[in-house]
Amino acid sequence: MNLKFIKYIAHLKGIVEVLLLNIAFVLAYKLKFGTFLTLNITDDSRYMLKLFVFNVFWIILYVAYQQNQPLRTQSYKSILAKKYLVLFSHVLAISTFIVMKKGYYYSREHLLFTYSIFFVLLNLWTIIFVYSLRRFRAKGYNTRNVIIVGYGKVSEELSTYFLSHPEHGFKLVGFFDNHNDSAGVRPVAEIDTLIKEIEISEIYCCLTYVPYEEVQQLLEFCEENLIRMKLLTDFRGVLFKQLELEKYDHIPILRVNNSPLDYRTARFIKRIFDVCFSFGVIIFIMSWLIPVISILIRLESSGPVFFKQKRTGKNNKSFWCYKFRSMRVNIDSDTLSAMEDGSRITRIGAFLRKTSLDELPQFFNVFLGNMSVVGPRPHMLKHTDDFRESVKKFNVRHVIKPGITGLAQAKGYRGDVDTQSIEGRVRFDRFYINNWSITFDVKIILMTVSEVFQDYKKIK
Repeated sequence: MNLKFIKYIAHLKGIVEVLLLNIAFVLAYKLKFGTFLTLNITDDSRYMLKLFVFNVFWIILYVAYQQNQPLRTQSYKSILAKKYLVLFSHVLAISTFIVMKKGYYYSREHLLFTYSIFFVLLNLWTIIFVYSLRRFRAKGYNTRNVIIVGYGKVSEELSTYFLSHPEHGFKLVGFFDNHNDSAGVRPVAEIDTLIKEIEISEIYCCLTYVPYEEVQQLLEFCEENLIRMKLLTDFRGVLFKQLELEKYDHIPILRVNNSPLDYRTARFIKRIFDVCFSFGVIIFIMSWLIPVISILIRLESSGPVFFKQKRTGKNNKSFWCYKFRSMRVNIDSDTLSAMEDGSRITRIGAFLRKTSLDELPQFFNVFLGNMSVVGPRPHMLKHTDDFRESVKKFNVRHVIKPGITGLAQAKGYRGDVDTQSIEGRVRFDRFYINNWSITFDVKIILMTVSEVFQDYKKIK
């Protein structure tokens, strides 16, 4: 069952968001200045102009980021992520407006209050709106009649998806295939008769089972009858990969992305986080801790305070990795791990290694761009050569920058590497690479800090 006013839902969503933005602006004004916004005072007139610009920028960004597009199959996480992108762009646009206008008389507190209130209201509205719309569709309203052309395993899986997700509002009318006479499968020619009886919104064509010539004919049929056509094929071999469509002139190419970090935007976000985080650690922690640790290291043994070693980085390129020296100076540091010869470790070195303080200088590596705060731990070159041959998919962990900590370390795989633990480390590293997000990085950092404190308590 369809309701005619449903087509205006996207517009309603946009109108409500603009309304919430205005509410946030006015409430923030009340919090800051103790009065509601009016047109009687000069300062208020300036803020009325600012409110007008707020609305104009939001509407432009709402359309530019296609926020008026259907949300049927998108997850809450995906929908909110797009909202945050619009909100972030809006903050940049307003900041640029204030700078260009030299509007330094505008209150920064008011700006902070506005975006804080709007952030809460926008999240609540989005969740309520999407939840209500999906409940509405699950009851049989605002459904789309769809058919599948090409019958087989893939099209059956799509049918199962439609049936198991009524909240998305797809109603499967039937299967059509000229080359399969299974029960319930009709010839493609009958589609013409069917569309005269009921309205068909979309036709899903499974390329695996339909010859190229029939695909072309079906495409022309859809264009003539104003039916949206969608193509699917058997991607089960790359089920957990991300696919991106590219075009080489008129030739469509599907690129398989193994990680979210294959995208430039994701790498840029991760790099900004790395620079800010490492800069903060260098300024506020290492600036006073380095002299203290340096004195303790030099008091116990002669030699340099810092230890540097060639390790394997992104794309198997080696780089100089820095640590606090935790061993006596020796000629075996590039071939033997501490576990293989523990007698080389000093007393202060044992403490530094147990608390992971020996890794602190690697924040310089992060700041310089050789490493990331979170990622697979880098190994010395000999270990890389050894494990590359003996451990399945070991080399996958080198598709991104190595990290000071990683999911494996947060799960307890810390310290020296041995053959028994490397497979577990690789398994966690691969999971991290395939599921990266900036919130995942923050979670791993917090887990690592907790793990380090637990180890420190054991020492005490």
